[in-house]
Amino acid sequence: MAKEIETFIWDEKNECMSDDEREALVSERIRKCVKRLYEKVPYYKTKLDNAGIKPEDINGTEDLWKLPFTDKFDFRDNYPFGTLAVPREEVERFHASSGTTGRMKVVGYTHNDIELWSDMLCRSFAMAGMKKNDLAHISYGYGLFTGGLGPHYACEKFGATAIPVSTGQTDRQIMILTDWKPDVIFCTPTYMLNLLDKMDEKGVDKSQLNLRTGIFGAEAWTVEMKQEIEERAGIRAFDIYGLSEVCGPGVGCSCDKGDLIHIQADHFWPEVVDPETGKPLPDGELGELVFSSITKEALPLMRYNTHDLTRIYHGKCACGRTTPRIEKITGRADDMMVIRGVNLFPSQIEEAIGKHTDAVSLNYQIFVDRINNQDSIYVKLELKPNLFSDTIGDLAKLNKAIEADITSITGLHIRVQLVEPNTLPKSEGKMKRVIDSRFK
Repeated sequence: MAKEIETFIWDEKNECMSDDEREALVSERIRKCVKRLYEKVPYYKTKLDNAGIKPEDINGTEDLWKLPFTDKFDFRDNYPFGTLAVPREEVERFHASSGTTGRMKVVGYTHNDIELWSDMLCRSFAMAGMKKNDLAHISYGYGLFTGGLGPHYACEKFGATAIPVSTGQTDRQIMILTDWKPDVIFCTPTYMLNLLDKMDEKGVDKSQLNLRTGIFGAEAWTVEMKQEIEERAGIRAFDIYGLSEVCGPGVGCSCDKGDLIHIQADHFWPEVVDPETGKPLPDGELGELVFSSITKEALPLMRYNTHDLTRIYHGKCACGRTTPRIEKITGRADDMMVIRGVNLFPSQIEEAIGKHTDAVSLNYQIFVDRINNQDSIYVKLELKPNLFSDTIGDLAKLNKAIEADITSITGLHIRVQLVEPNTLPKSEGKMKRVIDSRFK
């Protein structure tokens, strides 16, 4: 049973303003941002000139669709500092994220950008039930990755005490969790499950923890995984969303009234667009998430396509906030696999596995190959320790049941291979779920 938490609103003026007030504020910021990008960032001036657009053509949110997208290739083509809208000397800190293009996406922050980032994280902390003077165990990586230093400095602004544990050394992490008694933990959801598995092996019961809430992000995760974390750790689990190019964690966070993620739209204006046409979609339709980071000084972005797949909703939440909300990110358009002509996302397989967490863990890997010119796919899935000793007949029934649920959800027959507990790689950061050998 999860502990009771009390939440509050960090910035009531901006988190609870009316839609009309927010749209007017954002429209003004968009106008200024487009003008500044055009004047200060050569690649963006070229992009607009090629599209036949001048800054005066953009008057607010209603004109955003006219602007071309920005994407990871803009970072690649302007590596390392060509995306900056300020002189390099005005940058107080750099972060970077690895990309599939072979070059890091380098992100600069001015002093004001870092203050903005901390403030957005404080909004998230309040949503997730953090309190002043809480002890916060930060298991995200420190360094160029935004997950560690972002929450660290935000804890100081919030009035909490940060424990900069970083990643790895799981035994030491457990010692700190049991001896120091932190109230809050920050890490990836897969690493939290790894910690819980290790605690089970060492005989550490959740009653030895003082954790009240967990703030998890940096990878896609399902509602089933959230429920398992809450049940096994006895905490409330919250989904924090962000990406380095836009800000880092804190672009959005779920609240205590549901799983939808509140987006801090006064600074990061969201759209959900059709992956095929690029046109904005209405509330409730699945598409790619696009952000305009309209108040960043060092690295403003207009219509940055994250390729994260979600749906957007507007209207007042039961928590009192009026910010737009998105569904949990469960995949990216570029994570999609095409298997024998069928579109498949890893989250669909995880959804099926989530129906059997009494028997199997959510630690799994998907293996894809091409054999005799045909796609081959199977899933390795760890049994729970108490099930490993079951009879061959019982395991065969379990195997068939999981395969049937996967087929029901995906439309594909995908083989399941049940393996011994603790034989698959464990996450100490972002989990690599798919091993696709078709194009090697």
